[in-house]
Amino acid sequence: MSQSIAGMVYVVTGASRGFGLAIAQELVSRGARVGLLARDEERLAAAVAKLGADKALAVVADITDSAAVQAAMDAVAAHFGGIDGLVNNAGIAKPGFVEQYTDAEVQAQLQINIAGLIYACRVAIPYLEQSQNPRIINISSASAYHHDEMLGLSLYAASKAAVERLSRDLRREMQEKGVGVTILRPGAAATEFAAGWEHDRFVETLNAWHKRCGPYMDFGMSVEHVAEAVAFCLAMDPGVSVDELEIRPNRLMEKVKV
Repeated sequence: MSQSIAGMVYVVTGASRGFGLAIAQELVSRGARVGLLARDEERLAAAVAKLGADKALAVVADITDSAAVQAAMDAVAAHFGGIDGLVNNAGIAKPGFVEQYTDAEVQAQLQINIAGLIYACRVAIPYLEQSQNPRIINISSASAYHHDEMLGLSLYAASKAAVERLSRDLRREMQEKGVGVTILRPGAAATEFAAGWEHDRFVETLNAWHKRCGPYMDFGMSVEHVAEAVAFCLAMDPGVSVDELEIRPNRLMEKVKV
């Protein structure tokens, strides 16, 4: 049986757009209250205006800054009276091949995708221990598991593979505390994931993907499907956890040729 998440408090990182915003909207629609963490103050304010100030709290925070993460979690807990779950959604990817990555691109992906997730877990755990049904959901990527998901995202895929390995140990660490840990592995969906990518490198990786992995790609999934999967995992009975869940589009689409 599943539990109602109405009245529960969840923190979602990277919550100003894409998967994160859709997850926040889904949780609020089910009666939960949500702390939204992200760096974009304007988008966060718009999200709260849409979700309702009684259900959502926006906290501007850079998850690569551990002190900022601590302050953000404390603010959410103080505002809503605790934290029942953490959805580690924040992530960044830059297209390119290994020989092309700059130091800044390497550091950004490792710091946001891995270090930031660890900071968030570390701060949230003491709060989660006070919950009757505590959860951590770490958003991975199909790129961490499927070699043909897209070429030119090797560092992003590697960082998400690291998240999955870390999550498996975290699951064991959290069992005695009663905290469920889930790896959620989404495939491609229509988001702003590629916003700001360098055009020429993006084109190069797309062409290589088409050449080496065939002319078709999986298609047909929206951010709302991922949000529904998150809500499903959060609603498991205490003592029961979805260890790993992969959700991918299941239609074929011809890849764009550029």
